[in-house]
Amino acid sequence: MKDPRDVILRPVVSEKSYGLLDQGVYTFVVHPDASKPEIRDAVEAIWPGVKVSSVNTLNRKGKTRRNRRNGTLGKRSDAKRALVTLSPEGQQIDLFEVK
Repeated sequence: MKDPRDVILRPVVSEKSYGLLDQGVYTFVVHPDASKPEIRDAVEAIWPGVKVSSVNTLNRKGKTRRNRRNGTLGKRSDAKRALVTLSPEGQQIDLFEVK
């Protein structure tokens, strides 16, 4: 089994992901080769006592950007995101707690 911290890379910090927190849906950037069962097991291993109901994944292609000075093209990196839904309504993940 992979290390859970290698599967879950970081949480997504955006206005849309904050809106989903009230519904018990958490958004993470995950390793591109991670599968849904690996993501579920990693979330449950990192935050004990949390039960994952479902995992939805999406692959986002990086944007192609043009350099204005000499016209060369560059590319932002691709990213895989996971939308993790927790099962009971009372459960939550403290993403930004300081230990």
